[in-house]
Amino acid sequence: MIGDLLVVDDVPLAFCSAISRLYAQRDSERFRIALSGGVTARDCYRAIGADANIGIDWSTVSFFWGDERCVSLDDEDSNFHLAEVALLSNLGTVASIHPMRCSDGPDPYDRLLRSTPPLNVIHLGLGVDGHTASLFPESDALRCGSETLVALNSDPLGNNPHQRMTLTFEGIKRADHVVITVSGAEKASALARVMAGDVSAPATMLRGANVLWIVDPAALGQSVSR
Repeated sequence: MIGDLLVVDDVPLAFCSAISRLYAQRDSERFRIALSGGVTARDCYRAIGADANIGIDWSTVSFFWGDERCVSLDDEDSNFHLAEVALLSNLGTVASIHPMRCSDGPDPYDRLLRSTPPLNVIHLGLGVDGHTASLFPESDALRCGSETLVALNSDPLGNNPHQRMTLTFEGIKRADHVVITVSGAEKASALARVMAGDVSAPATMLRGANVLWIVDPAALGQSVSR
């Protein structure tokens, strides 16, 4: 496993603490964070929105996304919609919001990231098949070169619906910090594969200057090595 492992009973609470700490450590006025999707991410964003003492001036925060399903932004399956309901609608004024739009193709988002200082944080999750962002096992985006930050991708094994837009491993690696949250016993097998270095689980290939895995005991399961 690449990065640090933090085992906690309450993943959303620990995520709040991590984001608050990284915000306080930022080296400029603006703070740039890329959001994720899924149940754990939703719980993390609800916790942030409900934390009156988190110490973040949201008017200095710019929001990006690590991946998105190719559906309308108001669709129940959209990662943007999840974040809007769980977090953004509770924050008031923010610096900027940059949703991914599959209809635009990946190039505009790629150019946006290249024209922006590195993201302070990319938040990711872990799928039961070992994927992170929308980087699925055996999918085309796993083979993108270092020149590609954003790609369209789909799951060739058919386990995850919808075409996606996603940051590539190169796009993720550019961030100052990568935070992966994992909770629940259903993720234990995938997390064990990542911890064992099984490259058939795409999340094993995550790289970054500062990578933090926040997991609960149920997700950790019987894994004891790093």
